Amino acid sequence: MSLDAHASQRAISPISPGRSSPALPRAKNRDDDRLVKKDKNYRRYASGIERVLSSFETTVDEWADYISFLGRLLKAIQNKPSDTNIIPHKALISKRLSQCLNPLLPSGVHQKTLDVYTHIFNSLGKEGLSTNLSLYLPGLMPVLSFAALSVKPTALALFETYVVALDPEYLRPALKAIILALLPCLEEESTEEFDRTLQILAALKDALGEEHQNSAFNADASGAQYFWQCMFLASITSKSRRPGALAYLARKFPLLGHSLDAKSLEYPQNGDHSLPAGQSGLDTAIDTVASPEPGLLIRCFCAGLCDEQLLTQRGFLELLVTHLPLHSVALQEKVVAEDLERLISAATAVVSRRDMSLNRRLWSWFLGPDIASENSSGTAMTPGQEGLTHHTRYFEKYGLESLVRTMLRAIDENSDDPLEKARPLRICLSLMDRWEVGGLVVPRIFLPAMKSVWQYQNIGVSSDSVAEVLRSSNMFFDGVESAMIWTAIIKVIGKAFDLQDKNLDAALDELKLVYFMVTTFNVREEEMLMVHMPIASLVIFLRIKALLRVSPRQNNDHHSDIIILALKIANRLLDLVPSRAFLPERASEAQIKPHEHGEDPLHDNTTISKIDRFYTLNQGNVDFEGQPLSPKQIAKILRENILEVVGSMLQTGSSATHVEIDAAVVSLSYIIRKTPNLEEPDRRAFSSALLGSSSREVPIQQIDLQFPLMAGKVSTLEIILSTPNSRTWLPESLIRQLIPKLVMGLWPSLSPSRPKYNVEAARCIWRLQTISNDAKLIESTISTLLMSHESQDEMNPIDGEDARRFATLWIHSPNTSTSHQSRRSSLVRGGNESGIDVGSVADLSFLERPLLLLLDVLALPKNNVFDFVIEWLQSLPSINSIVGMLIDRVSAVPTLLLLQSASADESDKSERIPDRLLDQGNDSEVCLYYCQLIMRIMEYSPNNAWPALSATSASEGHDLDHSSNAIILARVCLKLLQRRLVGSDIYNAAEMRLNQAVLSLLKNFLEGPSSALLVELQIEEILLDELISSIELARHSLQIPLMEIILLAMKLRLSSVEYAGMVKRHRPISRDTLKGSTSFSISTDADDRKIPRTPRPAVAVMPIKLLHCLTLGLTSRSSRPVLNGWITFLGACLPLYGDNIFQILIPLVECFCNTLGAAFKNVQSTFGKPQEEDTDNFEPTLGLLLDGLEQSLATAHDRLIIDESGSTPVKSPEQQQQSFFGTMVSGVFSSETNRARSTTANNRLTVLLCFKDAVRVCFTIWSWGDYGTNSPLQDSAASASFNYTILRLRNRTRRIFEHLFAAEALECLETLIELWLSLTKEVKTVRSATIFDLLHVLEGSRPKNAIPAIFNAIYSRTNPSALDPVRKSTLTSNLADTSLATFLVAYAKSLDDDAMDEIWNDCMTFLKDVLANPMPHRQTLPKLLEFTAVLGEKVDNTNFGEQRKMRRELGVSQHCPVLTTPELTIQDLFVRLLTATLTIRPIGFSLESSPTSNQDKFNTDAVSIRASLENRNSTGSDSLVSVLAVIIPNLSKVLVDADRIVSTCLTVSTQVIGPTFRSRTFPENISQRMLDLMILLSNIPEAAKAWKKDVSEAFNDTKFFSTSLSLAQHGWLPIIRQWAFADKERMPELLARLTTPTSAGIMFGVGANSARLDADRKAQLNLRRIAFVILSAANDTFVVNMTALQEKLVDLLNTTAASSPSSTTRAEIYMLIRALLLKISAHHLAPMWPTINSELYEVISSVFPDPTTEAPNITSLLQACKLLDTLLTLGLDDFQMQEWLFITDTTEAVYRSTGSKSVAMVDELAEELDSGAGASHFINASLTNAPQGEKRRPLLTAIVTKGVVKEDMMEKVLRPFFRQLSIYAFESTYSMEAPDWKACFDDLMADLFDDSTLV
Repeated sequence: MSLDAHASQRAISPISPGRSSPALPRAKNRDDDRLVKKDKNYRRYASGIERVLSSFETTVDEWADYISFLGRLLKAIQNKPSDTNIIPHKALISKRLSQCLNPLLPSGVHQKTLDVYTHIFNSLGKEGLSTNLSLYLPGLMPVLSFAALSVKPTALALFETYVVALDPEYLRPALKAIILALLPCLEEESTEEFDRTLQILAALKDALGEEHQNSAFNADASGAQYFWQCMFLASITSKSRRPGALAYLARKFPLLGHSLDAKSLEYPQNGDHSLPAGQSGLDTAIDTVASPEPGLLIRCFCAGLCDEQLLTQRGFLELLVTHLPLHSVALQEKVVAEDLERLISAATAVVSRRDMSLNRRLWSWFLGPDIASENSSGTAMTPGQEGLTHHTRYFEKYGLESLVRTMLRAIDENSDDPLEKARPLRICLSLMDRWEVGGLVVPRIFLPAMKSVWQYQNIGVSSDSVAEVLRSSNMFFDGVESAMIWTAIIKVIGKAFDLQDKNLDAALDELKLVYFMVTTFNVREEEMLMVHMPIASLVIFLRIKALLRVSPRQNNDHHSDIIILALKIANRLLDLVPSRAFLPERASEAQIKPHEHGEDPLHDNTTISKIDRFYTLNQGNVDFEGQPLSPKQIAKILRENILEVVGSMLQTGSSATHVEIDAAVVSLSYIIRKTPNLEEPDRRAFSSALLGSSSREVPIQQIDLQFPLMAGKVSTLEIILSTPNSRTWLPESLIRQLIPKLVMGLWPSLSPSRPKYNVEAARCIWRLQTISNDAKLIESTISTLLMSHESQDEMNPIDGEDARRFATLWIHSPNTSTSHQSRRSSLVRGGNESGIDVGSVADLSFLERPLLLLLDVLALPKNNVFDFVIEWLQSLPSINSIVGMLIDRVSAVPTLLLLQSASADESDKSERIPDRLLDQGNDSEVCLYYCQLIMRIMEYSPNNAWPALSATSASEGHDLDHSSNAIILARVCLKLLQRRLVGSDIYNAAEMRLNQAVLSLLKNFLEGPSSALLVELQIEEILLDELISSIELARHSLQIPLMEIILLAMKLRLSSVEYAGMVKRHRPISRDTLKGSTSFSISTDADDRKIPRTPRPAVAVMPIKLLHCLTLGLTSRSSRPVLNGWITFLGACLPLYGDNIFQILIPLVECFCNTLGAAFKNVQSTFGKPQEEDTDNFEPTLGLLLDGLEQSLATAHDRLIIDESGSTPVKSPEQQQQSFFGTMVSGVFSSETNRARSTTANNRLTVLLCFKDAVRVCFTIWSWGDYGTNSPLQDSAASASFNYTILRLRNRTRRIFEHLFAAEALECLETLIELWLSLTKEVKTVRSATIFDLLHVLEGSRPKNAIPAIFNAIYSRTNPSALDPVRKSTLTSNLADTSLATFLVAYAKSLDDDAMDEIWNDCMTFLKDVLANPMPHRQTLPKLLEFTAVLGEKVDNTNFGEQRKMRRELGVSQHCPVLTTPELTIQDLFVRLLTATLTIRPIGFSLESSPTSNQDKFNTDAVSIRASLENRNSTGSDSLVSVLAVIIPNLSKVLVDADRIVSTCLTVSTQVIGPTFRSRTFPENISQRMLDLMILLSNIPEAAKAWKKDVSEAFNDTKFFSTSLSLAQHGWLPIIRQWAFADKERMPELLARLTTPTSAGIMFGVGANSARLDADRKAQLNLRRIAFVILSAANDTFVVNMTALQEKLVDLLNTTAASSPSSTTRAEIYMLIRALLLKISAHHLAPMWPTINSELYEVISSVFPDPTTEAPNITSLLQACKLLDTLLTLGLDDFQMQEWLFITDTTEAVYRSTGSKSVAMVDELAEELDSGAGASHFINASLTNAPQGEKRRPLLTAIVTKGVVKEDMMEKVLRPFFRQLSIYAFESTYSMEAPDWKACFDDLMADLFDDSTLV
């Protein structure tokens, strides 16, 4: 039903002179008053009763006093005059009688009280009791729930004799309450009161019928309807009375089910569920219990089925089976579908209790009664004739759809609670215990249930929650039959591939669901493995094949995703399927139909139709008709389809991705391995796909598309050849055709301009070499690729691109790029740079012939290939393998020449000589050839050649021992020179060239590298122009010669020999290794620098165009191929600048940084997205640019050192003292010179600014790819190349960082701190942590170096005069001292505990110096305090041997008042530092204020950083409170001694917390952090005395309740809870402050009003304090104080407007009662109900318009209404028997009888107010912001009253509240919403902390 307050407005009463309901309470009281004034006897009678009543508060204490009081009261009432039936003071009498029925009093008191009730009822008579029923009945209601056996008969007699006899119009409003009062007597059937109670309820039911005897409709039916509706409401709302309601329903509830026969189970036409003939009499019974609101019937049973008591659930289930069967018309027609689903949901929920008695009744209700099944002839039908049992048909007809909808709704419910998410799964599992139910329900909810679980694990919940749901889902999955599971899976697979007019994302989600099921749940059952998985795999490949045929996927990535995921599913299944599943001799073969044994190939459509029929008609059950295909057929068809899918993907032009092909190849490997005995396949189409067409030249746009095909072919070939019968698949001839084509297809992927698949392509070629039987096959193919270039230049047969591809293959091959140096550098990141496992020993013989072809280019005219080969040789980490191979070959030739009769073995050694040379028979040419190759290598790659020649030979191909390569080669050269002694005497030109080569080679060995002086040329200006022109025209071949000539020309301009020697020391560097002066010439010892002290010679002015030329050459992309030459040229030019280098340094470094940034972005984009055009090889470019940047900085820094080394300044005596700043080791700073400070300082500033730029750009490169930042990799197939690139870049930047820190550690560290602050400001926590990782990796920034540098940086900003000049920072970084201190704390936290032994002395010395002069550090003292605490924690965690020694050797007794530096412990340091902080920065001045830096220029930065890091533990706020909040939890680790802990806590209390609480701005100055600090202090036992005092002072402050609500809830509540729990006398102390109201001396005294207001304010504050303490404590904490509390409340409720305190405090009393309702159990509140009811009754009665009385206080009235609202929201059982006094709590709130009016006080008040003058425009008004939600919330909340002034409160809030309250309460009951305790709590808190209501 729809219950809307506006739609169901209360009917307005017809105009009538009389009333059809009792008179208003105030009107009746006025009548009584008139009688009192007129009748003297009555006045005497009333006076006697008043005297007795007044003695109650003074004389009643013990139970005997109660009996005595009741006797006197009874005697006074019996003295009634004979001429009146009115009892005076009836309201007070009813209240006292209610108090005498206190459950805590003995039964004798109860009996005496009932005797008084009996006399009063007898005296009043029927009419008088009817009129005063609302006064006397509420007190009598609860008595039967606790009365003794001797008292119950008396109580029942009252109901039976007086209450039931009343007129129905008086009974109807109280009917629900009366039923609730009587139901406790029905809980025990064996008692005497059981039958009597049933008779009373029957009499009530009959009495209601008398009301409508003269009505047009049946009177009994009308009265019974109302009775049953009230009974249902009583059962719904009262859990404690529900067993009694169940007992009544079990005996009196009508049978609502009709008889069934077999015909009735047939599906009706148009949903007709009408009753059979002869059973229409049920209509009356159904109307009786289901009218006017059938939803109450459903909700009554739902409440019973959801009850916590097992017996109650069983009873209501039994009622469903016997009285309300599922086929009942009441359920099928009367109630709406949603209500039936609600009932079925509640019924199915009982299975979660796993109780057989409940389950048995549930199955009986679902499956219906037994039915005699007959056919048309009257004979019984057999089960085979019926097909389904009548129980199954019954459930399918009446309950299936509702149950399915119920389960689907529960499954689809969005909830993060794992128990709620797993609940429907557990219910489904229990439903499967009965196949008639589960067999119909589970197939329809299986897939939604699985989808719900899959979605749940993807919403970001915790792993524990997911595990809980998966545990239940696994149980459910295991309980479902295999055939049902795979029927659903096959259906989903087919639906996913049906892509016509379908959302591809939905199809992908369906496959993800299947993958989730097969990977998460147990799918290893025998039937699954042997039957369903092979069929499912076959279906997948049939679907994939069809999709590949009909769907063009070139522009559709979703199709690719679908295929990839489908292949993953198939691979998972094929991996699980055992080989025996494909064996034809399986026993289950007999189940295959005979015609299916044929070997005829089946068409795809035929196969699909067979499988569909198997899973559609047979539901996947093999017991019906067997499998659709035999195992052999499945294996054969599956293999054929896999081969066809793989072949289709490998075809030329296919758009299949690498992942698709790999997955398909894995499937092929599974089917080949698991079907070894299957006949030979048809390999024609497959072989054609493998061969395909491979081209050595592929368009750039298609390289990335071709590689997956080639890699897939390699994998396919590898898998096939690994099988035992591989030759049946691929004969040898086909393999010899295939391998060269594959190598040719992989060749374009080795292009360095497309580095995406470099490593993977190299691996594929090596795999081909491994599987090839012919070792020369791949070698000849690669050689052919190198030589097959069509070029017009016959002298240059090799193309540059092919040369680069071979170089890529070489560098990524094992044992080619491994050297001692490279292995050492690779250990930094735990890998190797080649991308291949260097531990595997591989045969490089197949690369030797292509290598020789490539090296032949060195003898040809210079061209781009020539330049590349040189650059390649120079870039190799090591050429040991190349030099070793050449030495082996050349050493074999002399043996052949010297020994004319060579043996066969010697001939084998010569086979490694190129055939094209041996065939000519010219041995001299062969020797000359190899010697010239070695010479060229030495000439073009000297930095690599000499280490290779010095290495020990590992060759076993000759008879020489394992000497160095140089010695071996020298011996060979000597043999060649001595060859004429045993050889021919003919000395021709060839031999002459050979000898010249040998002699040159020996000369190089003896002399080593040297440089010759050249003649000076005066053409540098012209050559510079030509060089710039060559850059612009991209003439690479001209640039290097021009640079060589220009360099020589500029060198010739220098005539000084000394300067020439300096230039010689700055010789060029290699790309990977810095040698000579390229390393920073900085030492930690000044004596090691060996800086010349001689005067510097004059330096020639360099050409102006040189700088422009250098920057243009370095930035131009056309210069990338010769960038190495430019770096070499730059390295040679920089020393020539001399002192002028500082003028060009900034533009030069800026050029490098910008170029590095652009190149780095290109490297990132290479791995981030597909490349649309060819790009340069940016990774080597980055290396070269980094070399140039490092060389530029090294040269400038060397020149700066020379400039600053003129003389060493003499230290002052103060600087020579042995303090921290005089003894700290610092080897990274140079001394000041005596030259002009301004020039030198400017030069240093220039260098340092360039250092900062270098640090930033290097950190950007170093941090790439770390912790997943920026998500750099988008293609997982290129992960090896990606990791290889990152490794090289990080190793290179790490070396630069090492050199930078070795030169200027302080400035570099400050730059990193700037970066850290900026990253933290942007909340990039992961990237900011990368800076700490970098500092921990670098040798120059170890803690022993970094910590002193941070101290220097802080001192440079706080007290620079106390610091040595050499240790001062240049302040080039925009850092404040507070920012540095913040970084210091974060850095200290990141250190390992074991690092304390390195930094301990430095830290202690620094902290001592700070304590000696703390004023300069006043802004950083809080952070230094936190730093000290971090040190203490880490020391406490360490075991490095001297922990106690450190504490002891620096220790002194804490009582020692003098600070002696050698004896100060870390504990003393912490205490003294805290004292200094609080002394210099008093909390009253600095708390929560923004700290000011010592330097104004850093203020903005410090403030912005602090604002962004305010709530972060890693950095923290600069607020002292935040620092203390971090320190306090670990105070025991910092201060081990208990006395120190007490002292520190006392200091914090007296100097931090106390001044804050005592501030004039309290509580505005209180923050959440301050309260967090207080909570932390309360957890320290030693601090109990300190914090309790502070809390007491704050809590008793008169401004406490001006605190903000959020701060009160999240801050003060836990504090007050701890405070109240620590002392049991808190509540008595607060209660003692509540004074008894008095009126003496107040009315007319001086200052009377002021005194009254002061008393009112004190009472209000104390009442609020008591309420807040109760709210803060746990439930029932203050039960022991309830008696005293009730006494105080009763006293305060007697206040008047003139008393002190006055009635103004009533609002706070109502707040306190609300707090008791929320925190005290209902049974402890029983003594208070009379007081609460009478007070509410009186307050609401005072609102009725009455000119003789004063209008009520609006604040008190509002709080009284909120109290009533809270009572209705909580739905307490005791108050439910009283709520009829205030609201209409029955169906009449919605279904009001015509002509009747509500007697509920709130409803009457609403009608009275609405009928007033001028109120018509408010009749339809309703409360705004009324609560809405899933729980029952109060109607009158702080949101509703927000912003409403007191003058408008009645019209805008209270009148709509009165009008809506009844219907809102009924709606809440009807919706069965649980009370929202939190909403009530929050609203009360808002009222308590609303100081505007205080006087």
